[in-house]
Amino acid sequence: MDRIDVALLELLQNDSDISINDLSERVSLSSSACHRRIKMLEQSGAIKRYVARLDSQKIGMKLDVFVEIRLTAQTERSFRIFEKAVQQIDEILECHLMSGEADYRLRVAARDVADYDDIHRTRLARLPGVAAMHSAFAIRAIKSWTGYPVRRLLD
Repeated sequence: MDRIDVALLELLQNDSDISINDLSERVSLSSSACHRRIKMLEQSGAIKRYVARLDSQKIGMKLDVFVEIRLTAQTERSFRIFEKAVQQIDEILECHLMSGEADYRLRVAARDVADYDDIHRTRLARLPGVAAMHSAFAIRAIKSWTGYPVRRLLD
């Protein structure tokens, strides 16, 4: 990956709707060369997909909840069953296998506390193999993830 690839990735992370013409100007390439580079980044898997980033407050998802999960058993089978079940719950935005006390950390979106109560009772409490679950409510986001620090790839 060279400086042009890194610049393209940084620009696309910031605004995936930017035109090829604007991109090519910003990285000093012809439009066709820029398009080829982007296609190569897509084919290599460096660019997985393009998405719209929504404002959670404006769409009514005002509550982020971080949930730590400890399973009853730490076997490959129990991990696989739990992870498959997590994939079926739309309100779970992220799920990470962790080191430390918790086996998993989930990020869950809810409209409000009452909505989270419903999600907790009807979805999270039914996840297979859960021994313990601890929820923490985000008060406000200080820094939200907007992309990887791709400039570090050049260090």
